[in-house]
Amino acid sequence: MSHDPFQGTTAPATSSSEPPSADTPFTLGRMAPMVFVTDIERSVGFYNDVFGFEKEFENGDPVGFVILVKDAAELHLSLVPGHKGSTANVAHLMVDDANALYARLESHGVRIVKAIRDADYDMRTFVFADPDGNRIDVGQDL
Repeated sequence: MSHDPFQGTTAPATSSSEPPSADTPFTLGRMAPMVFVTDIERSVGFYNDVFGFEKEFENGDPVGFVILVKDAAELHLSLVPGHKGSTANVAHLMVDDANALYARLESHGVRIVKAIRDADYDMRTFVFADPDGNRIDVGQDL
């Protein structure tokens, strides 16, 4: 499976004979979070079993980098021995049903860092941690 980083966008045409200026428009492609993990296989299993992510790409021997995809979400895992999760969120995941994902995470014993709530900025939100302690903020527009 291959992703077009400019899917749904139209990049402006520029002339190759003229150098771009600071005002030349440009289009951004996809941007995916890089999550450091201490055990690639454990992390791939976690994101596959709990969320249904599929491995799209891996690199290294032994494997030290993996790209996972599910629906419109993409997650890059990078092996970093000794990595410790922090108190900062490493990604924000938008979903169509936060209650359903919250229930699924609870049923799989995933650590919930911040319980589900309706925030004053019109979003249902919660935070969970993966097996390495990486925190991911989940949101659903209300």
